[in-house]
Amino acid sequence: MGDRIASLRRAIDPVPHRPWLTLAVLIAIDVLSLSLAGFTSVWIRLLLNGQFHPSLYWRLWPLTGIFVLTYAIAGLYPGIAISPVEELRRLTLTTTLMYLLLGSSIFMFREVELYSRGAFLIAWILSLLLVIVGRYGVRALCARQAWWGYPVVVMGAGKTGEMVIRTLQRHPTLGLKPVAMLDDDPQKHGELSGVPVVGKLSIAPIIAKELKIPYAIVAMPGVAHHQLFPLIERYGRTFPHLMIIPDLFGMASLWVAAKDLGGVLGLEVRQQLFLPGPRLLKALLDKALVLFVGLACLPLIVLISLLVVVDSSGPIFYRQTRIGRRGKRFKVWKFRSMVVDADRVLEQYFERYPQLRKDWEKDQKLKDDPRITRVGKFLRQTSLDEMPQLWNVLRGEMSMVGPRPIVQEEVRRYGDKFKLYLQVLPGITGLWQVSGRNNITYDERVNFDTYYVRNWSVWLDIYILIRTVKVVLAGDGAY
Repeated sequence: MGDRIASLRRAIDPVPHRPWLTLAVLIAIDVLSLSLAGFTSVWIRLLLNGQFHPSLYWRLWPLTGIFVLTYAIAGLYPGIAISPVEELRRLTLTTTLMYLLLGSSIFMFREVELYSRGAFLIAWILSLLLVIVGRYGVRALCARQAWWGYPVVVMGAGKTGEMVIRTLQRHPTLGLKPVAMLDDDPQKHGELSGVPVVGKLSIAPIIAKELKIPYAIVAMPGVAHHQLFPLIERYGRTFPHLMIIPDLFGMASLWVAAKDLGGVLGLEVRQQLFLPGPRLLKALLDKALVLFVGLACLPLIVLISLLVVVDSSGPIFYRQTRIGRRGKRFKVWKFRSMVVDADRVLEQYFERYPQLRKDWEKDQKLKDDPRITRVGKFLRQTSLDEMPQLWNVLRGEMSMVGPRPIVQEEVRRYGDKFKLYLQVLPGITGLWQVSGRNNITYDERVNFDTYYVRNWSVWLDIYILIRTVKVVLAGDGAY
């Protein structure tokens, strides 16, 4: 037995994991962000002629511990295997609730005249921003480090198991590090996607106990119920955290809740698209952002218009018919980023480089597109060419966030997923834009659009908007 354990240790992972360090780092960044928000808000209010002494606020420092405790109750620690959209929702609601309770407590104890309402408002806004940015920043810096996250064993080395491994490797911010796979088929033993397949399912208790692995994923959706249920019962007592991949591929995943129906497990799928409240909130968010961004960027719009005119002959704007919600056609507006005779230039380019025609027919994109002007290249890299689409949003033809608006020729490439596309307004930005943009295939774009429709919520929109700022500033995948 000792030799077997030693060989498992060598095969599974030579790098020791430190899950406690992941938890400590998350708590530390939360405390630092909350403290910085409080400190900054007090001094901002003082600079704005605040009539109070900072020492009144310094005595509130123990409240950071209460925030951390509340975050723990909300399931934000250790922050493993949680969607960034769900994390954003929990952080926003929990932080807001804590500030409401804090303000109410001060009012109840009649100390409201001692504290500045402006300072509390600034602290609330800064806390939301800094905690969210702090957590995302820490994950971006640490997620690929060997010590980050928790080790996980995947049961099943078939196609589903491989999909799980690749997903966890592609998204290290989820915090689950696959260190071993188990399968009863000896022919699958060896290695899969860089992860060792070390033996049969029966050795799972040894791995869990001796190597202190708290997480396991059962990735065998094709196994019959009478075989799967005993397996879950057996290993549910072995691993503190046991996740099951069900045979429900393609179903909504973000807003699914488990329900106990008198001892029967039920999965409630909340179809946010059909709820009037969230739809109204999305419409209000669109209009508010259009007015804010449009007014703030008005000088930039004027400047870009002048640059387009000076750079090349032709109109300032370009418009094209796209397909909108429920199949309604509309004209989408952009700053012109191509030469006027673009079709002729493209055809001449293909005559010179015929090998690139296949790339164009596959993804409708070229890295060195000869039609794009000098100013147009800059506009595309920064996505500023899409700024006139704010007008489409104001008219109710588009949303700030949604699937990429497509033309009639692209409908065939969506196949049966086109019906999902028609359920929402197309957006200026969307999941594919913040997930690689032009560096992903067309089929992946369709999958991102499908995922968005099935999992839509206002929180998903907010998450995409936050990611859009990062992607635009970095110029990821733009050409």
